[in-house]
Amino acid sequence: MLLLRSTLFQVLFYFVTLILMILFSPVMLLPRRWGWWVVPTWSRILQLLMRVFAGIKVEVRGRENLPEGGFIAAMKHQSAWETVSLIPLFSSPTFILKRELRWIPIFGWYTAKFRQIPINRGKRSEALAAMMQAAKQAIAEKRQILIFPEGTRRPAGAEPQYKYGIAHLYRDLKCPVVPIAHNAGLYWPRSSWKVYPGTVIVEILPPIEPGLPSDVFYKRMVTDIETASDRLIEEARQEKRPSPVLAQVDALKQAKAG
Repeated sequence: MLLLRSTLFQVLFYFVTLILMILFSPVMLLPRRWGWWVVPTWSRILQLLMRVFAGIKVEVRGRENLPEGGFIAAMKHQSAWETVSLIPLFSSPTFILKRELRWIPIFGWYTAKFRQIPINRGKRSEALAAMMQAAKQAIAEKRQILIFPEGTRRPAGAEPQYKYGIAHLYRDLKCPVVPIAHNAGLYWPRSSWKVYPGTVIVEILPPIEPGLPSDVFYKRMVTDIETASDRLIEEARQEKRPSPVLAQVDALKQAKAG
């Protein structure tokens, strides 16, 4: 039954996304601020699919920690879930994403239309300069920059691998950074077709205000996100039917301890 539900959800996820992108395509003719509503609408529809077909519910804590105006949201990256489901939390977000996503038909048009920030990982110095310029413009426009500081998805419970680039953003943009933890990797695991029912808990942590030395900021951000994410993983053990992914979490812990 789990495999059937997961397959149905996965198929619907991509099919509905394609249909919505086609139906919403007339917004390409509108100014960005008038057409943005289609993105959180897409997110909410997909979250409904997750709830109905995959049994994934959501609990968000700490909304009061989101500042007004422009800031950086530094998010834990365990799953495809957070790339979709966190969007409605922000008024005018822009992701820092791989340049290659711009090349995907239709989807890439949306990333360009809504001025998501592409980065060319193959040209590090040029990429950082271009990213920084686009990020400064976004903050000046009071937008929220959404970034996954680990760069790629990591399994729940795995040793974190945060990149230092976010420390440069923090230093140069001089804006708050809001760490965001969650346990989505227990329910929609990285590189897995199966999607497990349960409640994803998102915790929006207190913002780190500008002005700290880069190293101090970096260590605090990593500690805040990892401490909260580990706690949320442990909290998930209290569910009536805990996610089977917790067994993999325990195996990773044993491997690190050994």
